Amino acid sequence: MAVVMTKENFNQQVESGVTLVDFWAPWCGPCKMQLPIVEELSTELEGTATIGKINVDEEPELASQFGVMSIPTLILFKDGQPVDKMVGLQSKDALKAKISNQL
Repeated sequence: MAVVMTKENFNQQVESGVTLVDFWAPWCGPCKMQLPIVEELSTELEGTATIGKINVDEEPELASQFGVMSIPTLILFKDGQPVDKMVGLQSKDALKAKISNQL
């Protein structure tokens, strides 16, 4: 299951390894389509990469910090640094390929 990230646990979650973070909101249609893909990846990549999600309504500071203007936005981190940013609905294959490139 994807890790629910907050400003309290965010840095600890992304500080090492590869982490994909999904910025979403419950009222966002495309986010509802992205969420099952993110959850599948979290199961498939368990132990390899961390998959997390941030509700932008509950964590506006994190959304602002990373310049999230549209959702869903997915940001790929490696050892705490953002290395890729994708805006809009992403396919599972595309996300998996981007994660694999960072491992």
